[in-house]
Amino acid sequence: MRQTDLKDVWSSYKKTGDEKARERLVLAYSPLVKFVAGRMSSGLPAHIEESDLISYGLLGLIGAIERFDPDREIKFETFAVSRIKGSIIDELRSLDWVPRSVRARARDVEKANAKLEAKLQRSPTEEEMAKELKITVEEFQNALLEIANSSVLALDDLWTFADPEGGGGQISVLDTITDPNAVDPESEAQSSELKDRLADAIESLPERERLVIALYYYENLTLREIGEVLGVTESRVSQLHTKAVLALRPRFQTMP
Repeated sequence: MRQTDLKDVWSSYKKTGDEKARERLVLAYSPLVKFVAGRMSSGLPAHIEESDLISYGLLGLIGAIERFDPDREIKFETFAVSRIKGSIIDELRSLDWVPRSVRARARDVEKANAKLEAKLQRSPTEEEMAKELKITVEEFQNALLEIANSSVLALDDLWTFADPEGGGGQISVLDTITDPNAVDPESEAQSSELKDRLADAIESLPERERLVIALYYYENLTLREIGEVLGVTESRVSQLHTKAVLALRPRFQTMP
């Protein structure tokens, strides 16, 4: 659908609440749901079907369409992605499929990484992390794989921030990507500091972890393709990605 036609559909839906207009918007933006579900499914257990994730995500898309205000001049895709992902995560959490032991291990890894970073003033090695956790390097790497395969773990879910009007919300990496065809000064100013902080945090990662983050989030390569670039297995890339995200996430959990 052309942008001009899409604007007309938005206008019709917001003015009249026409169900057919909403259906056209859902159809127009459904590839966004498939994109988000596809990215999330790559790190989930095999029994979680991508088609199920798409169904969960469609609920988030519908909610985003109902709540979106076209007059704010914020790109709808940016508005919708976090809601699609949130809808999928909420449904997965309601199924309670992530073992408590895995959640606990992820928290332990995050705490150990933060402690060692403060002590060493650099990102810790896997050997240092294993020593801090009182396990072997092999056990640490296996733990990273277990976390990656049992968790919805990505940079898309990094930041929690306080809402000046009360409550709170989240800002993802995708929320900081501005639309080159639309100028939103308020959003641009808000995201500038976040992007600077993210860039600094990523720069502190070891070289291979930085490369995995860049190739996965900015070049849209799959874990398998990144493995081919680095000359390692897909599971090793998954370990590097998990370690990087667990290292980055605590820095952005409580954005003021």
